[in-house]
Amino acid sequence: MNWLLVVAGGMVGAPLRYLTDRAVQARHDTGFPWGTLAVNVAGCLVLGLLTGAVAHGAASDSVRLLLGTGFCGALTTYSTFSYETVRLAETGARFLAAANVVVGVVAGLGAALTGAGLADALWA
Repeated sequence: MNWLLVVAGGMVGAPLRYLTDRAVQARHDTGFPWGTLAVNVAGCLVLGLLTGAVAHGAASDSVRLLLGTGFCGALTTYSTFSYETVRLAETGARFLAAANVVVGVVAGLGAALTGAGLADALWA
């Protein structure tokens, strides 16, 4: 029955990803994929916090499956990040493509570490 937790999380994460991406992109006139960056960084923050919570015994494996695998798995998107980076490079926006990679990786790692640090502060 663990797969039902993953499905339930994904049912919330996928539409939230789409709606967040559209809302963020509607506020920016640039070709930079701000919406994808926003959902990926948010997902990294949640997953870092969740990982820390599980490590400290404050969240169960069921919560990890629901939120980590299901919700964050559907909310975040490496494939869209990759596609948008390639699209930027192919259209001549090589600086934006490189910036997307650097900012996405650095901000994602920073958000995951921040989430894990917050979990340590809350449950250590």
